Amino acid sequence: MARMGEAARHIVGRPHHQSAVLGDLWRRAGGVWHHALAAQPLPPQWLVAGSGVLALAVVASGRVWPMARTVVTIVHEGGHAIVALATGQRRVRVRLYRDTAGETVSVGGADGLGIALTTAAGYPAPSLIGLGAAALLAVGHVTGMLLLGLVLLAGLATAVRNPYGMLAVLTTAATVAAVCLYGTAAIQAGFGYAMTWFLLFGGVRPVIELHRERRRGRTRRSDADQLARLTPMPGGAWVTIFGIIAIAALAISARWLVR
Repeated sequence: MARMGEAARHIVGRPHHQSAVLGDLWRRAGGVWHHALAAQPLPPQWLVAGSGVLALAVVASGRVWPMARTVVTIVHEGGHAIVALATGQRRVRVRLYRDTAGETVSVGGADGLGIALTTAAGYPAPSLIGLGAAALLAVGHVTGMLLLGLVLLAGLATAVRNPYGMLAVLTTAATVAAVCLYGTAAIQAGFGYAMTWFLLFGGVRPVIELHRERRRGRTRRSDADQLARLTPMPGGAWVTIFGIIAIAALAISARWLVR
């Protein structure tokens, strides 16, 4: 009888525990929404500079970069997907691979200009998203920046069509959500600034890698090569444009963030 009573109490207590967890989650979500709309105090400069040094170390590392590059690929393919939808293309499908490569395909609805814009959107996407994030951070909207990133990741998840790609996007989204829900103001600031710097530095390195690969003749299917076939400009000119955008976004953002 004692064992049956213990089991009964355990079963009855489980719904109460679940209700408490859901209630706590709901309260935290309400707090996130409140902070997303309000400006927060700017963090100390040592945190801003330290997060930038950390992000630069990750991007410059030959060991860590190949793993961290998946986040840049997510944003790269997200840029293709957003512009594809904006130019009227349908059935946008995104795939991300373990080697950090990715592809975005769509069906109809866009003319030559729309296809060219979609193709050109990938490499600048991390830098431009980083620039937008820096603009929000500069006015104290750390939580708002993280929440907006979460919304973009959720939207991208609806277009992903392979298991690894879905795992990569959902893992990234879960990390951002956990920081939003459970991170202190300092943790949110550190994470937000580190991710912003990472996108800004991470927008530069792929352009450098693209330039090197094209000089060695190892790629003929890159975005720059496709743009050379779609537009009157050669592939090398497109690589230069990508590089100018990446460096300009980094310089402007650094001026906003480092005061």
